[in-house]
Amino acid sequence: MSVAVPLRDAIEEDRFGGKCVSLGTALRAYLPAPNGYALAVDLVDAIANGDEQSISSVLPLFAELAPAIAVRSSAVGEDSVAASFAGQHLSVLNVMDAATMIGAIKQVHGSAFTDEAIGYRAKMGVDGEPAIAVVLQQQILSEVAGVMFTKNPLTGDTERYIEASWGLGEAVVAGMIVPDSFRISVNGDLLEQVAGDKDIELVACSEGETMEIEVEEDKVAAFCLNSNELERLHGLALECEAVYGEHIDIEWAFHGGQLYLLQCRAITN
Repeated sequence: MSVAVPLRDAIEEDRFGGKCVSLGTALRAYLPAPNGYALAVDLVDAIANGDEQSISSVLPLFAELAPAIAVRSSAVGEDSVAASFAGQHLSVLNVMDAATMIGAIKQVHGSAFTDEAIGYRAKMGVDGEPAIAVVLQQQILSEVAGVMFTKNPLTGDTERYIEASWGLGEAVVAGMIVPDSFRISVNGDLLEQVAGDKDIELVACSEGETMEIEVEEDKVAAFCLNSNELERLHGLALECEAVYGEHIDIEWAFHGGQLYLLQCRAITN
């Protein structure tokens, strides 16, 4: 029977999927990714099918990552230059007990078999049946989060293009708000900043899961990143490029003054 492995030990893409392997690479390179565990495809399949031995082997992991974890999809064949699968598979945030964690793993598995996900695979020319692994990771309860591209996806220029908002980064990724945007040169100089319309933020609830709340009026159009934070994001871009190469898409979060790397993948063509 397959067992969960520490995320830093996930090296086989055909067993653990693109996200697990990418995050494992980050941890081995001492990039600031949260710790966690990787569940291989066969283990996730077994849990989804109700195998009690597999479920029992995973249950103790919650206590190691508590008080809250993120259960994230990691499909085999995702996060390539040709097809990112971004938004096609479910991630369940702010899971606060072991039983809910098992339910979330089953939900993530099921999301690979929806009509939308199957249709995306066909459109992108990804052959074979869906194979989905899972990341169990400490939940970062971010005050500010977003995405950063090391090649501007709008213009093709080689520069850092950042989108950011208050709260959890899913608000940016899912297009729930108009985020702040920033352009930074490869030398770290601020080229442009445009305030967004950040009228809601996604936050973690004390009882689990997430909820949308209204942003205070004076923060709606206020920039959510200062010059020091932008400088640190530029530094993270340099570190990630040294590990992953050029032209990458980075998800990041600030919590308690600490900058975290949540995901790093090739920019999709």
